[in-house]
Amino acid sequence: MTDFTTLELTIDGPVARIWLNRPEMRNAIDDVFIRELAEAVAQAQAASGVRAVVLGGRGPAFCAGANLNWMKRAASFTPEQNLQDAAGLPRMLRTLADSRLPVIARIQGDVYAGGMGLVSVCDVAISADSAHYCLSEVKIGLIPATISPYVIRAMGARAAQRYFLTAERFTAAEAHRLGLVHEVVAAEALDAKVDEVLKNILAAAPGAVAESKRLLRDVTGQPIDDALTAETVRRIAALRASEEGQEGLRAFLEKRKPAWTQAR
Repeated sequence: MTDFTTLELTIDGPVARIWLNRPEMRNAIDDVFIRELAEAVAQAQAASGVRAVVLGGRGPAFCAGANLNWMKRAASFTPEQNLQDAAGLPRMLRTLADSRLPVIARIQGDVYAGGMGLVSVCDVAISADSAHYCLSEVKIGLIPATISPYVIRAMGARAAQRYFLTAERFTAAEAHRLGLVHEVVAAEALDAKVDEVLKNILAAAPGAVAESKRLLRDVTGQPIDDALTAETVRRIAALRASEEGQEGLRAFLEKRKPAWTQAR
């Protein structure tokens, strides 16, 4: 397993935990962070038996956006270098978003700028009630460009229209109301809620979970026409005939737990 400098990766049975681990820098994003987080996700996916990823942060902030030293270096880049450098973050976000494994965000502290992108690509986001959120880019003359597709998808265009322009700081309760996070709990209840979500994910068929992620990605925003209907029919028919689908049906009829839960 790779030795990381910006994060920790631990694997315990079916769960991989990735901890953003530069608390003194509020887990700020830079080129090393981007590269290491993409690598950690790849290692979690490649590890035998892993069925879910929990993304958490050490220290007072989950992720406070871009590392200022990285931004200072970028200020001296040529336009071509800036294009190349800026492409790293969306590649890493797509690695998380397209992971076959479900990813749970465990949000213990503040989330700013690029950190909003990290939260938005996770499949489930659980926040401590003390966390605050902010799309702060316009305050320093930038825009939330590379994270925007995910943030808009998570919180909606109307809410994004406000917070992209005002860079207002908002509460976890507001993040929940907007749909950016799924649950808000007291800080001391955060791990219990994450474990509850994990329990439900691990009770589900792993192949079906991966296919559900792909279904969401492929169907969202598409016109409901004959082609889309035919594709959804094809997918459910394939799953019904699959080994996993057959096992699930047999287990249901025989009133027993399916093999994927017994293997835990």
